[in-house]
Parts: sequence; C-alpha cells; structure tokens
Amino acid sequence: MTEEKQRNGDTEEVDGGPALVFMPFVVMDDLLDKLKLLDYDRDFVRQLRMKPLSRHYFAIPTNPGEQFHVFSCLTSWLIRKCGKPFDTPQEFDDPNTTISNILDSARQLGISVDFPPNKLKQGCGEQVIIILDQLANEALKITKFKWKRPQYPQEETDEDVIVEDESELTLAKIEEELQNESGDDSEDDADNIIGMEQLKILSSKSRDEPFSGMRQDDILQSTTDATEWKLELERVLPQLKVTIHSNSKDWRHHLDQMQKLYVEVDKCLSTTGSQLDKLQTDISRSLEKIHGREKYLNSQLEPQLNKYRAAQEQLAAIKSQYREVSSGVMERSRQLAEITEELDSVKQEIEERSSTMTDGAPLINIKKALGHIRNEIMTMDVQIEVMEHSLLQAKLKNKSNMQREISASMTTSPFMIADSVF
Repeated sequence: MTEEKQRNGDTEEVDGGPALVFMPFVVMDDLLDKLKLLDYDRDFVRQLRMKPLSRHYFAIPTNPGEQFHVFSCLTSWLIRKCGKPFDTPQEFDDPNTTISNILDSARQLGISVDFPPNKLKQGCGEQVIIILDQLANEALKITKFKWKRPQYPQEETDEDVIVEDESELTLAKIEEELQNESGDDSEDDADNIIGMEQLKILSSKSRDEPFSGMRQDDILQSTTDATEWKLELERVLPQLKVTIHSNSKDWRHHLDQMQKLYVEVDKCLSTTGSQLDKLQTDISRSLEKIHGREKYLNSQLEPQLNKYRAAQEQLAAIKSQYREVSSGVMERSRQLAEITEELDSVKQEIEERSSTMTDGAPLINIKKALGHIRNEIMTMDVQIEVMEHSLLQAKLKNKSNMQREISASMTTSPFMIADSVF
C-alpha cells in the first residue's frame, strides 16, 4: 500500500512498518472467510456460474478485465444481501456508470468512500478489498450472524472405563495356551507332556517311596547323586518350559525393542559423532563464507539495485499514467462512437430529403390534386348557381303570393267597414 501511495504521488507518510505491504493479503483472507459464512459458494458461485475465488484473488493484479467483472458481480450480490436492490452488471457495461452505482449504494449503506473512483477500475488492490470487506460486514450484520461458543466433547475418565489389558499374564491363560498347544501337537509329543496333576503325583511318590521306611529325624544328609539329579533335570527341562507368544501390542515387547534400539543408536553414535561434529564445523565455515560473499555482493550491487528501484518506480508511475490515459481514451472513443452514430443518422436524413427533392412524383401528385380541386370547385359553383336560382324562384313566388293576398284584402275591406258601421 505504501508503494502504491508513492506511485500515485502522495506525500503523506504512513508509519506502519514493512508489514503494511502485506495487509491486503490478510484482509483478503478474512474477506473470503466472511463470504463463506454468507454461503457465497451456493448463492454466488453456483447461481452465477462463477469460479471460486482464491485466497489472494483481489490482492494480486492478474487480469484487470476479469477481476473488475468479478468485483462488480460480487459487490452487486453483497448489496442485495444488505437489502438494497441492485442489478447484476454485464461484462460489456460502462465501467464508469457501474462504479458510480456501486459507490452510491455503498454511501447509502453508511460506508465511507475517501478515494477516487478510478482506483476501482483496476479490479484489484487495497480499495477494492476495503469496499468488499465493508459490504461483507454490513451483510453479516443484516443477516444477524453471531459467533457461537465452542462445544467441547465430553471425555470419559479412566475411572469410569476400565479396559482389560490383554498383555497381563495369568496362570489360567498359561494353562489354556498349554492345553491348546498340546491339542495341536502330534501324538509323540503328547506322550511326553506331563500335566500339573501328574507332576504333583510323581513328586509326592518320589518323596514318599525312598524315605517311606525312615522317620524324619533320621534324615541328616542327602543320599541323592548330583549327576543323576542333573540328568533328571536335563530330561525334564524341556517339559518345564512355558512358551509365551509375543504380542506386538504388549508394552514389554515395546520396552525390549526400545532398549535394543537405544543400544544400537549408542553404538552408531560413538562412530558417527565425530563425523557429525566435523560436518557441523564444515557447514558453519561454509555459511560464514556465504554470508561474507553476500555482504560483498550487496556492497558491490548497491548502486545497481538503487537504479533498478528507481526504474521500477518510474515504470509504476508510467503504468499508472497509462491507465489514466487509457480510461480517458475509452471515454473519448465512446463519445466518438456516439457522434458517428448521430452523423450517420443526419446523413441518412439528408439523403432522403435530396432524393425527395429530385423526384417529380410529388409535383405530379400536386397537379393531380389541383385538378381534383378545380373540378370540385366547378361542381360547387354549379350547385351554388342552382341553389341561387331556386332561391330566387322561391322569393318571386312568395312575393306574388303576398301581392295576391294584399289585393284580396283590399277588395274585402270596404264591405267589412260598412258592416261594422251598420
């Protein structure tokens, strides 16, 4: 973010440390978690058939056109989640109108916008992530999402559950194993095996028979031959052996294995200890040499690195200027397209009027209309004359009738006067 501010020419100093450059990645990670809480996998990715976003999609510039389209679609979805009507923008819509509509909706939701709208045309960066994060916060508030306390599973104590250890060796288990082994052996081996009962009987007989006629007070010295005792012991020794099958889960087996491995590691360590010490000294020397070479290279390449940084900053400034100029070119190209459309419509109207001016059909139609009008005027004159003639005849007839009536009244009036006198 500090690099972007330096590229844009901002003189404000930001005291955030070098970790401030990686802040958009952290905010983008939190934003993706908030989108998952809003079920964007189901409502946004599947319904709009969009690709799922990566952890750093809006933090790294990859494809400005695609990123701006995804940004506009995601903001429209979040605004609808906040309860405001907003149509999903299409890919070929005017970016300036889309950005202005998004910012107007954000201001209506109470989100402060203190950056120029051109920052959102890139489709990535700090401003894009801030707008999306604040819209996601508003959507979570409106959906009334709350964190629940974690529920830990109840663990059973050792006192409640007592697990039988199969590795414990009891006398009953040994007798059962011996009986099972004796049933599987051949008949010759079965004849040689003496059970515990028979062994007790034999031992009692051997104690009673040689000393049956002697009292206990008479036994002062043993008369048993040592060689015969050893021979008898060697003969009976195979029958007295108790075989215990080793189990890989037994702790005794693990303990023996650990002891054996400890002895082997101790033997190997005595031989390889010096070699490891020598290897450590060699590695430390090589590391010191590498550090020295790194310091030397850094000191030698410092001016070239400074030049590279300055060139990179100039490149970034030129890129930002190019983006601004390209946005102006796009606006002017749109205006040019509108003007060309108006010019084409005017040309078409001029052509239509010129074609009508050179065409004689309207004059012919006018002459025909004048002829019709003249004929109608003549007929109207004739009708007027006829009406005047009929009117004149009616007047003359009325006048003659009136004279007759006056004359008739004059002849009858003296007689009427004389009658009145008499």
